Amino acid sequence: MGLLDSAKSALAGNKDKIKDGIDTAADKVGDHAGEHADKVQKGADAAKGAVDKLAGADDKSDN
Repeated sequence: MGLLDSAKSALAGNKDKIKDGIDTAADKVGDHAGEHADKVQKGADAAKGAVDKLAGADDKSDN
């Protein structure tokens, strides 16, 4: 089992929790980012997209 397989199995039942954690972290950082809050949100969206991709999700409507 490779590293990618380990990551996929860890994501299997925790995708929503991980994405909620990304949102929580982005909100906290965004509060202090001032004019760069939009970049924080863009990074959070990219991270959630990576979670979806690793989990093999075709439907990204739950961002």
